[in-house]
Amino acid sequence: MPIIQITMLEGRDQKTIETCMKNIARTVQKSLGVPLTSIRIVVNEVPKNRFAVGDTLKSEMQE
Repeated sequence: MPIIQITMLEGRDQKTIETCMKNIARTVQKSLGVPLTSIRIVVNEVPKNRFAVGDTLKSEMQE
C-alpha cells in the first residue's frame, strides 16, 4: 500500500489541493500498477511562520 505524504505551505484553495491529490493518486496507480483503493495520500499544510529557509521564516519573506 503506497502512502504519499505532501507537505506544503498553507494558503491554497481546497479545489487545488484535491486536484493535486487525485492527479498524484492516478500517477502512482499507473506507475506502480496498484489499485487506486490501495493508495493513501496525506496533505500537511504548514503555516508560514512554521517554515524556514535557513534562519528566515517564510512569513518574513516578501512574496
